[in-house]
Amino acid sequence: MTIPDLAQPTETCPAQGLLKSLSGKWKPEIFRLAVESPIRFSSLLRQINGSNKQTLSLALKELEEIGLLEKVVIKQKPLHIEYHLTAKGRSLVPVFLQLEGIV
Repeated sequence: MTIPDLAQPTETCPAQGLLKSLSGKWKPEIFRLAVESPIRFSSLLRQINGSNKQTLSLALKELEEIGLLEKVVIKQKPLHIEYHLTAKGRSLVPVFLQLEGIV
């Protein structure tokens, strides 16, 4: 499976771009939690031990920028934000499941 818009033009392997874009302290864990259900920032802070607001915020923003997560504002009281996997993010679930089986 190739994800051309994630790969950098200087890379020789299409998987390199994907792995680079998902590298980072909390991105793989955020992605895994988003596979299970929509995620909220406060929930991530509780679920990911050792995380902090700044690093989680940056990781969420980067996952949003590469098109794996989308930010959805829920306009019910109280107003809150959820992050959902995009179609591109859902297309990577089988790849992650396969990687989990290898380790």
